[in-house]
Amino acid sequence: MIIYGINPVLEALRAGRVRELRVAGREGARIQDVVALAGERGVRVRRMPAEALDRDARGGVHQGVVALVEGTRDHSIEELIRSAEGPPLLVVLDGIEDPHNLGAILRTADAAGVDGVIMQSRRSASLSGAAAKASAGAVAHVRIATVVNIARTLDELKEAGIWTVGLAGDAPTAYDKVDFTLPTAVVLGAEGAGLRRLVRERCDVLAAIPMRGHVESLNVSVAAGVTLFEAVRQRRGRSPAWT
Repeated sequence: MIIYGINPVLEALRAGRVRELRVAGREGARIQDVVALAGERGVRVRRMPAEALDRDARGGVHQGVVALVEGTRDHSIEELIRSAEGPPLLVVLDGIEDPHNLGAILRTADAAGVDGVIMQSRRSASLSGAAAKASAGAVAHVRIATVVNIARTLDELKEAGIWTVGLAGDAPTAYDKVDFTLPTAVVLGAEGAGLRRLVRERCDVLAAIPMRGHVESLNVSVAAGVTLFEAVRQRRGRSPAWT
């Protein structure tokens, strides 16, 4: 898998996932830091023409650094739940196909300390390239489970005692009225289309982020951030009742 950009590559090096580092151009201080860390970790460093890195990154902004990394480990749902130190907080992605949104969600999930992200093997953006860059390196740290069917996965989560909260603009319940101190999976739908019908029907509760302006909804990665940090706020001690 190819990732590019200084921050994603640094995080992948720290996580021990880089197999080869490729650099081009004049080495500024930040690239020197990347090369030095690669040396400490015993990672092969290749100097290459900038055009070769352009091809590797498929036109993405690589900042003179590209890395060949091992694929992200695929966790089981049971592993995500078992690894939680408190009530599990998970994110379920129902068809996020924009790599920039996927990367931004992973970055937010890491910042919020979620216990794992569940995504579908099909109808989902790749974890490499643009998604890894947008995640600012979070893709190297967030536990990810890949599943075949999201609707069936929600049933599996319910059996494990996890409340499933789907975000939908037309939901009757405001997101900050949901009790996120419970074991929770936040379910996010695709850009524009939102949650698919079967996924929506299987959620325990649907919640909306109230909009006061002229636009009808938030970008899915922004909605993820708003909701996850509401969960973080509640888990610091406040537990509002469900309404």
